[in-house]
Amino acid sequence: MPWSAAFDDPISLPGGRKLRTLQQAADHIVQLPEDAQHVGHWQTAIETLINAAETGGGWMMFARIAMLRALNADARRK
Repeated sequence: MPWSAAFDDPISLPGGRKLRTLQQAADHIVQLPEDAQHVGHWQTAIETLINAAETGGGWMMFARIAMLRALNADARRK
């Protein structure tokens, strides 16, 4: 499955931006500060994005869930 594969439902970010594809989600993580990228919830999100890009199928749903969980974990920390 290509990195351009779209989530069934876009992931809304604060400020109104939306992550629609695996690539946009990966780009979002890469734009985080490096220390944040190494936190467990973001590592899980990265792993599931890679699995979705490599195998597709149910991994798309898991990747979306992992991104939502990581975003929510960061929101709770603030």
